[in-house]
Amino acid sequence: MTNTKVKVREVKLYIDGEYVESSNGSTFEVKNPATQEVIAQVHEATKEDVDRACRAARRAFEEGPWRTMSPAERSSKIRRMAEIIIERKEELARLEALDVGKPYPVALEKEIPRAAHNLKFFADFMEQQGGEVYPMGEEYLNYTRYEPVGVAALITPWNLPFMLTTWKLGPCLATGNTAVIKPAEVTPLTVSLLGEIAKEAGIPDGVVNVVQGFGPNSAGEFMTTHPEVDLISFTGETSTGKAIMKNGADSLKKVSFELGGKAANIIFEDANLDKAVPTSIQAAFMNSGQVCLAGSRILVQRSIFSEFVERFKKAASELKVGDPQDTQTNMGPVVSEEHYQKVTSYLGIAEEEDSELVYGGKRPDLPEYLNKGYYLEPTIFIQENPQARICQEEIFGPVVTLIPFDMEEEALEIANSTEYGLNGVIWTDNLQRAHRVSHDVRAGTIWVNCWFVRDLRAPFGGFKKSGIGREGGHHSLEFFSEAKNICIALK
Repeated sequence: MTNTKVKVREVKLYIDGEYVESSNGSTFEVKNPATQEVIAQVHEATKEDVDRACRAARRAFEEGPWRTMSPAERSSKIRRMAEIIIERKEELARLEALDVGKPYPVALEKEIPRAAHNLKFFADFMEQQGGEVYPMGEEYLNYTRYEPVGVAALITPWNLPFMLTTWKLGPCLATGNTAVIKPAEVTPLTVSLLGEIAKEAGIPDGVVNVVQGFGPNSAGEFMTTHPEVDLISFTGETSTGKAIMKNGADSLKKVSFELGGKAANIIFEDANLDKAVPTSIQAAFMNSGQVCLAGSRILVQRSIFSEFVERFKKAASELKVGDPQDTQTNMGPVVSEEHYQKVTSYLGIAEEEDSELVYGGKRPDLPEYLNKGYYLEPTIFIQENPQARICQEEIFGPVVTLIPFDMEEEALEIANSTEYGLNGVIWTDNLQRAHRVSHDVRAGTIWVNCWFVRDLRAPFGGFKKSGIGREGGHHSLEFFSEAKNICIALK
């Protein structure tokens, strides 16, 4: 595939049903991570712009029809959003690949359809919900209602921007709330289109708003401290989550956080390596390792360690790194120059810690037009010390560590020895061990002999510093609802 000149897009703010410029005319650039070519000029929301968006969302909640609309009517409009997303999936996938640097086929075949499914699932799920009834003999009757909370700030990350935004927007809208969305500043393109998609689907003006900007002293801070915002759903770094929690504390905003991870992918000696190796490659290098659920610590029982290393190295060497728009590409660049500097800094750290480089560790050999892209080969280290920084800190790039262990107890000790607890993976053909280890790994999701399989009814979230609360199914509806008890005297 040859490099083609990309049209520079103007990305505006979407407030109260229309796209508008920043009130002070301020913009910032977004670049294609594969080429460093400027792909967008983005309007940066001022404090005044965020205030306008939050107040529009409040008016739409208090005075508009959305909150009082029947669940069936609301759901039909949300389902229409999902249909429009599928109708525009090629366009959305191209923009996601351009903006994030992920392979186009992954965006087209997995992420955009999943984004549509997020909306449809919660529309369907909400229609099936009811309340509870608690009789108290012949004298009193209690029943419950689940009512919307109000204005939600939805702050979403750059690694899966469109998919993770709809994951929040679906239950937010289905329960009757209104939303102000802030996508990550480096990946605004697809999320900005949710405004026009909502309008085409018949969502009333003010229900969905999208503002662009950064975190501190920008849109993120202005949203999380705004008095009209009732709840905050955030996915991103643990350090940012701490700052958001402080911002929302004065006004007691509800929070739901999905934060960092450093998952242990445990390979026992009875594992089926024909399945474990390719799935572990996917878990390590999907989206260039920029996945909170990445299996970036691979714990391998010593009796099969050498065999696993050779097979894993061979599989990594067969990944095609290149242009995200090329349908043959398996792995693109990391998202930005700042993130590239962070990821590659761990190569030096690994060397200082006497890690053994098995594969990668340098820029791949690519066509000239990709020479400025933020590329790194899939990189594999062996590290005997599980307390080494590359085993403890979230690198969030195509860098994985192989750690040998001898006994099950040792694997559990290593797996639980980080401040994170988002997920884990276990490979074994021993049913008792599968259950036993799953119970003892302190993480919110455990996959056994698989990875990245999601049932949207199931709870999703993390232990320890990997998050607060759970999303998915009724867990999402609980967060985006207020439960009300009504007690009726019957006599």
